[in-house]
Amino acid sequence: MAMSITCLDLEGVLVPEIWIAFSEATGIPELRRTTRDEPDYDKLMKFRIAILKEHGLGLKQIRETIAKIDPMPGAKEFLDELRSFTQVLILSDTFSQFATPLMEKLGWPTIFCNSLEVAEDGEITGYRMRCEKSKLTTVRALQSVGFETIAAGDSYNDLGMIQASKAGFLFRSTERIRADHPELPAFEEYKDLLEAIRKAST
Repeated sequence: MAMSITCLDLEGVLVPEIWIAFSEATGIPELRRTTRDEPDYDKLMKFRIAILKEHGLGLKQIRETIAKIDPMPGAKEFLDELRSFTQVLILSDTFSQFATPLMEKLGWPTIFCNSLEVAEDGEITGYRMRCEKSKLTTVRALQSVGFETIAAGDSYNDLGMIQASKAGFLFRSTERIRADHPELPAFEEYKDLLEAIRKAST
C-alpha cells in the first residue's frame, strides 16, 4: 500500500489571510486582494509591493500584524489529529518571513513556502518563488517518490494540487470556486475535512 501524505494550504485553511489582516490594521483596502480574487500570483505580488512602497510600509509592520494573528479556532487540534494518522505538509505561497510565528502557534508543522527579498531598511523589494507552480510541482515530486497525495485548499492556486491528487477537497472556499468545480467535495468544518482525509488515506 502506498504511503499517503496530506498537503494543506495555509491561509484561509489553518490561519486567517495575512494580507486581509494587514489591510485591516493599516486601513488600506487595496491590500485585501488575495489569490481568491487574483489567479495571477505574480501580478498580485507586484501590486502589493507597489502599495507597500507607496505607503512606506515594510516587513516590520507586517510582522507586527502577524504577531497578533492566531490560527483559526480548531485548526491546531485538527492538525494534531490529522498528523496522528497521515504525514502532513503545508504548501503555501506565503513567505518564510511571515510563516514562522504562525508555525509556532500550530505546533511547528512542516511548511514549504516562498521567500521575500528584503532591503536593509526592511523595505520589501521583491520575492522568490521556491519553484514554478510550487504547490502542483511539489505534489508531483511527492508522487514521483512513491507517495499518494491528498490535498485541500481554498483558492485558485490550490486547484492544481487538489486536482492532481488521489483525493482533493475544497475547504472554506468561495462560492465562485465551488460553483466552477462542482466535482470537488467542499467542506466548511474541520471535523468533516478530517473524516474525508481519514477515508481517503486508508
